[in-house]
Amino acid sequence: MLTKGDKVAVLDEAINGVVLSVKGEEVTIETDEGFVMQFSVNELVKTGGDDNLMDTVKRINTEEIKKEKAIPKPRSFVKEKREKGNVPVPEFDLHIEKLVKNKHGMSNYDILTLQAETAQRHIEFAIKNRIPKIVFIHGVGEGVLKAELDFLLGRYDNIDFQEANYQKYGQGATEVYIRQSKK
Repeated sequence: MLTKGDKVAVLDEAINGVVLSVKGEEVTIETDEGFVMQFSVNELVKTGGDDNLMDTVKRINTEEIKKEKAIPKPRSFVKEKREKGNVPVPEFDLHIEKLVKNKHGMSNYDILTLQAETAQRHIEFAIKNRIPKIVFIHGVGEGVLKAELDFLLGRYDNIDFQEANYQKYGQGATEVYIRQSKK
């Protein structure tokens, strides 16, 4: 408990002073610079004397801290359930920053060409290796890469595609389903 004449410091601010008065939960102090200010008891810590640490510890509301820690944090992702033996779906990020270390000096045409060629390589690989589903992450942007990807995918007879799971990818991804021919 604070009393008149106690030396105090303000928590979260670089203000020190002496208690002038205490009225309930409100404490008036005079700062070292000579200003008179009012604070809540919970905003101050006693700085003089040997019992300073114990007084501070006694004022901590441990029950409130326990309640705060007990509140479960919301999960920020959606976990897909998989059956045993199911292989995770390959995801390919077509953002230029993921494809090259440095894009400086590349024109928009060069960037789009590289992205389309990368997508085509992944599609050909999936067809060759009989991978039934892949996901391309293209982002939202102005839709140029998505349009190019849609055009590329439309050229294949054995491919169906649609917007990917919104909860997992947002609007910037496309799921590609590859119908495998019998061998």
